Amino acid sequence: MYLKLTFQYKFISISYRITDHTTSWKARMSTMSSNGPTSPLSESQAHFRIARPTDSIPSLLPFYVDGLGFEVKGSFKDHEGFDGVLLALPPSSPQVPSLGYHLEFTQHASHRAGRAPTQDNLVVFYMPDETLYQRAVARMESAGFESVKSFNPYWDRHGTTFEDPDGYRVVLANTRSPV
Repeated sequence: MYLKLTFQYKFISISYRITDHTTSWKARMSTMSSNGPTSPLSESQAHFRIARPTDSIPSLLPFYVDGLGFEVKGSFKDHEGFDGVLLALPPSSPQVPSLGYHLEFTQHASHRAGRAPTQDNLVVFYMPDETLYQRAVARMESAGFESVKSFNPYWDRHGTTFEDPDGYRVVLANTRSPV
């Protein structure tokens, strides 16, 4: 079982797949009404953060900042032993508000995070506009990142996959989000 979260803004969507081992599909569906989600999270338009540990924040920054175009929005040092950085995609224009989600990478001197546990740990950006998709792939390549073969062949048919220095993968998908 997994939960797929998708956020869409103009021509770009981000989708994140989260494995759920504790809650059954039937239990998750019971939180839905015929009119859509009844969760306070959706009603409050909650901000969304994907946070994960790394062994080297500096090694990740070129991938996410230079390659994908995220901006460093904040950082912290020795916050109860943790260092971290917060990244967000910039708005497409000054009149457009923030997209409401960001990435956080943390590091702790006494904890080894290691590499991604599988090749199917993905963050997916749905980009149905062919021109924007090609620009995003070209930006990654010009920043020095080569595409990798996807674990799931679906992504090779519908986009381009890149692997960050920790082994986590980002898919630039040239299709609309299925949700």
